[in-house]
Amino acid sequence: MSHTLSTTPRQDGFRAPGEFEPKSGCWLIWPERPDTWRLGAKPAQRLFANVAAAIAQSEPMTVAASSRQWQNARARLPSHVRVVEMSTNDSWLRDSGPNFVVNDRGEVRGVDWIFNAYGGFDGGLYSPWDLDDLVAQKVLDIERMDRYRAPLIAEGGGLQCDGQGTLITTEQCLLNRNRNAHLGKAKVEQQLGDYLGVDKIIWLPRGFAFDETDGHVDDLCCFVRPGVVALSWTDERDDPQYEIVREAEEVLRSARDARGRRLEVHRLHHPLPIEMTMEESESVDRVDSTWARPTGNRIAASYINYYPGNSVVVVPEFGCNLDGKAKQQLATLFPDHKLVGIENSREILLGGGNVACITLPVYAPHRR
Repeated sequence: MSHTLSTTPRQDGFRAPGEFEPKSGCWLIWPERPDTWRLGAKPAQRLFANVAAAIAQSEPMTVAASSRQWQNARARLPSHVRVVEMSTNDSWLRDSGPNFVVNDRGEVRGVDWIFNAYGGFDGGLYSPWDLDDLVAQKVLDIERMDRYRAPLIAEGGGLQCDGQGTLITTEQCLLNRNRNAHLGKAKVEQQLGDYLGVDKIIWLPRGFAFDETDGHVDDLCCFVRPGVVALSWTDERDDPQYEIVREAEEVLRSARDARGRRLEVHRLHHPLPIEMTMEESESVDRVDSTWARPTGNRIAASYINYYPGNSVVVVPEFGCNLDGKAKQQLATLFPDHKLVGIENSREILLGGGNVACITLPVYAPHRR
């Protein structure tokens, strides 16, 4: 049974864990929208199934599928992956799902942000989004976890916590006029503190170019552990991310976290943005209420968009010579994990995100 609470996580002694902390499970949503995913989502479904199988080596995996796709998802996923029926608008569960918070007594709860499909009618990616705004509550009900409904428009992909009171996010996203600009920075900081239990927010000015989410942090940088971050990087002057990653590194290297530490920054080189081919563009349905994907549409590729499980790290691969180097670096940063590459993750990228964007980690109870 899940209750909706009128208090805040901070009041109740809860904090947001770091992405690297132990998990009790992971969720994703089976893709099917033909106006997001090309060829009726069949290529994307293969990739989602590969991601689910990779993570299921590490922790229990749940896939939510619509009534139309439940049988197909069940048939295409390993038998040890749980498949539940759920109505959704699209498959970006990192963003529509809850942010889990933990306390030192072994309790886990969920924060349910307001979700408006990345901007609502002011630059958002699709409408309607009413079913996606209910997803966090549905997940928490199935997981039997209590819920906080936060008065802030936010997505999990825009938030990176270290589990020790520090949050990294971008002004471009959270302070966007289509999210929370009307509240002002001080009020947004207060609400992030209340609902994630953080004391220090490191604001990066902007996320990647061509990021449809208005600058999520999950392509740009992430915490590997407290005090250590991985930063997507390029030395190519004609890369549209060239200035963006340098600006981010400057902020990160001059910042101190909630415990007063300077951050150790590891650069992971990314490939140039991919461009949607005519064939790929033509195989996506064209619908007025959905973000257009024309030929030549550029999409940022990043190895930072990985999933760190309990025993595996699942990494996107783009079929280029940087794949091996990125996996090598992540293997060094996660020496106790098995690295699993997702070949041709371009198919997920064509829909607008990657491995981290489609996965929702459920954090394990923690006792101190």
